[in-house]
Amino acid sequence: MPHVPGVVELATDFDEFVRARGGALYRYGFVLTGNAEDAGDLVQEALMRLGDAWPRVRNKDDPEGYVRTVMARLHISWWRRRRREQLVPVVPETRYTDQEIERLGGDSGMWAALRGLPRKQRAVLVLRYFEDLADQEIADILGISRGTVRSQAARALGKLRVQEGEIEVEAGKSR
Repeated sequence: MPHVPGVVELATDFDEFVRARGGALYRYGFVLTGNAEDAGDLVQEALMRLGDAWPRVRNKDDPEGYVRTVMARLHISWWRRRRREQLVPVVPETRYTDQEIERLGGDSGMWAALRGLPRKQRAVLVLRYFEDLADQEIADILGISRGTVRSQAARALGKLRVQEGEIEVEAGKSR
């Protein structure tokens, strides 16, 4: 096969990017989706799209930002399609516990509380507090208005405060 100048270098750059940032992208996907399988699918799909766009994206300042935006938009697209209903073939006999969160070393109470939020609210909080994005940036990524970002964040934080208060009341009763 004849050598085409630049093609090998593009592939090498892409491989290096994936090796260097793949773990961080997986963690970001895990925070967005709440489970390991969906996080892996999200990263894989986003990296496939990045691979197609790599020649033009690599020349910009932030290829990782491009991938994270793709991941957030894909995630929103997936949960819009699912409409919060996830059918399972068999109802489990026991409660589901996610050891992956424990493995990542996070505050299990915080992750459990985030998993309990609706997907749009969770995405807004992740982008605001985990990614430290401004409301307008979040709105652009999710394809919603700035006001919707603010209202979703307020609702999510309100739910988290209620959950925290219930936990404190329960802890006080057991003493």
